[in-house]
Amino acid sequence: MTIAQVHYSGGGDWYGDATVIKNWLRLLRTRADIETAEARVILKLTDHTLYQYPMLYLVGHGNIQLTEAEVEALRDYLMNGGFLFANDDYGLDESFRREMQRVFPEQELQPIPNTHLIYRCFYALKGLPKIHEHDGEPAQGFGLFHDGRMVVYYVYSSDIGDGLEDADVHPEDTPEVRELAAKMAVNIAVYALTH
Repeated sequence: MTIAQVHYSGGGDWYGDATVIKNWLRLLRTRADIETAEARVILKLTDHTLYQYPMLYLVGHGNIQLTEAEVEALRDYLMNGGFLFANDDYGLDESFRREMQRVFPEQELQPIPNTHLIYRCFYALKGLPKIHEHDGEPAQGFGLFHDGRMVVYYVYSSDIGDGLEDADVHPEDTPEVRELAAKMAVNIAVYALTH
């Protein structure tokens, strides 16, 4: 199993969080006994290999823009068993919501309550942890659903990715904060693989 990082066409720094997936995969091997690849894969939503990956990671700070072909490819992927985890590095929110409205025009991102299974499917957490302060807003998780299954999990004002980076990337993140990010990341992947 590996996690593919989305190289979207326009706006935003899709290439950020360079060490996140490598560390995330190591956590899945050592903590959840999931056989994984060693490194991240970077792919475009229109790549013919998209369906080889059960889970996608999307990250950025800015104004992401998807082409119509990317919107259609993502919709098909999600409706046919795929899962997208989107991490707002700060500044992604408005454009991410706009692009998800294009992917699923009939619905809006819904707040995910702290009682949801994603917060307790492997580690028992009290909800989405706050990893990076940004502007001080509370950490919030949002989801999009298809046929009752959450297919998109989006974290706002939390930044799980910061806590998964190599320790020297964000030295201000304490070991306790990094551990919360690790536990949430394991939960996200376990949830994606089992639902």
